[in-house]
Amino acid sequence: MMNPVGEKEIRRAFVNCSKGEASRINLPRSLPEFPWADLDFLGWRDPGAPDRGYVVAERQGELVGVTLRVAQDVRRSFTKSTVCSICVTPHSGSGVALFVAPRVGAAGRQGNTVGTYICADLACSLYMRDIKRSEVGVRFEETLTMEERIARTTVNLENFLDKVFDGDLRSA
Repeated sequence: MMNPVGEKEIRRAFVNCSKGEASRINLPRSLPEFPWADLDFLGWRDPGAPDRGYVVAERQGELVGVTLRVAQDVRRSFTKSTVCSICVTPHSGSGVALFVAPRVGAAGRQGNTVGTYICADLACSLYMRDIKRSEVGVRFEETLTMEERIARTTVNLENFLDKVFDGDLRSA
């Protein structure tokens, strides 16, 4: 479960962009109405720039935010399903996107990025809890409890964030 956070906290949390860029990020308009009790992290797409997305989560006891971009020229099959690397939800062709994030620090300023396949709307927590359904309509049949699925999702996101921080002194 994620604790509710406000605009200032979110903007301060971004680690892979400048403070100026963080101040210009289009935040979700309905932050107070978000289903915080059902979120393991906050993720959203920028309605003004559909190729951009953002994730804010706890990492090592601190709130961190990362900017994401949808990778261009990724060939997708609209007849096959794909699986989110974070929450392991199956989606039809366009339900999962390859998101890339600039690395933190000098590596990111040099253009180094890291990517992973994530639910295209960044609503992993809601899919995992069956609050939201993918176009495929069903999840894989698993023997994991909800708590174990939440733990897996959290670990998968932490692993991605670790790659974003890789080589930066703040990652220790």
